[in-house]
Formats: sequence, C-alpha cells, structure tokens
Amino acid sequence: MVDAMGMRILIVEDDASLASAIARILRADGYEVDVKVSGDEALEAAGRRRSDLVLLDIGLPGMDGYEVLRRLRSAQDRTSVLMVTARDAVLERVHGLDLGADDYLAKPFAMAELSARVRALIRRAHAQASPRVIHGPLTFDKEARRAYLCGQPLELTAREWAVLQALLAKVEKMVSKESIIQAVAGWDDDLSPNAIEVYISRLRAKLDPAGIRIRTVRGFGYMLEAFKAYA
Repeated sequence: MVDAMGMRILIVEDDASLASAIARILRADGYEVDVKVSGDEALEAAGRRRSDLVLLDIGLPGMDGYEVLRRLRSAQDRTSVLMVTARDAVLERVHGLDLGADDYLAKPFAMAELSARVRALIRRAHAQASPRVIHGPLTFDKEARRAYLCGQPLELTAREWAVLQALLAKVEKMVSKESIIQAVAGWDDDLSPNAIEVYISRLRAKLDPAGIRIRTVRGFGYMLEAFKAYA
C-alpha cells in the first residue's frame, strides 16, 4: 500500500461546500490538498507544482474540465486524473477517458468510494513508474522490452507489444480503439480499427491459455480483466 504522507492532490471544484468536504476527507487520509475553483487556476497550479492526482470536475465555469484535461495532456502532463461530475452519460465518460482521464466518478458519490478510487489511482501510478508490470502469470518488462508468460519468453511483435502495454496501463478500465491506434501510430499512420481487432485476436490467442482475458466493450474498445486464478 502506498503511504499517503507527502502525496499532493489538486482538487478542481467550483462547489465550495463539496470541495471543502472532499478536502477534509483526503487530509484526514494523510494527503496534502490544494483546492482550485476554475480551469485557469487549475492549470496555473499544475504548472507551478506537480501533484500526484487531480480531482477534476467537468462542469467548471468558463473553461470546462474537458478542456483542462486536454491542455494538461497536450503539455505532456501525465498526472493521474479522476474526473468528478454530475454527468453520467456513457458517451461523456468515454470522451473524458479518450482525452486521457484515468477514472470517472459520478455525483452524488460516497466519500468512502472517493477515497478508495484515489488510493487505487495512486497505487497504479506508482506501479506504472516501475519498468516491470506483473499481471497474474504475465511479466511485462518495459525497460528490457521483454515479456514472460508462466516463466517462458512471450514472443510479441512491435504492434502487439504496444497494444498490450496500453491495456496493461488500465486494467479493468475500457481502452478505446482510438487510444490504441494512437499507441501504435508510430508504426503505421494509416492503422484502422479493423487492424486493431487483428492484434487483439493475436494477443488473445497467446494469453487466453494462461487465463488472461481481454474483453470486448462493444462499440467502444477493449478491457484487460483483472487476473483471476481459477481452480
């Protein structure tokens, strides 16, 4: 478990009472908390000091949360972003995820769930900072560019590697076809969604025998399921 001590969270929320309640809970969990009420203030704060997580409301006055997120990612800021909003439409969630959000929480929400999602995102960010990712029987070494399945070398093409890396970065989260195309665009600028289906199929053929499942989220993309060791 990652220690909250020294971890900084930026809350971007224009509802003063809600922002105060969230800040109180997170400070009680041991985080350092900064609160901003507009997109402009959020971008200024992000540029001045790095946070470990941004809680970003979509319905901000002026510049909305989508635009804040777009600007953060355009500036190569990879800080984990948890979008918090009253909007619960699937297409709006997908839009936020496509822009680079790491998770999504719809209002109203329980503070206990908010705390749990914050912990999970910070754990994931720290795990991704390591060059080695372990997912059940799969070991994925980003630095050495080697993968092992059940202790044996796993042969992957460059594109299969990129697709798998994109899925491993968001286990149990939907990854859109557009995001996967962007991940492998360096190899083929004309890559199509149909080509992605081919790479997913090849990965399934290699990973399914070891119990690693890639689920299709119809109309949107794919999800690498949490590994479950079945008896």
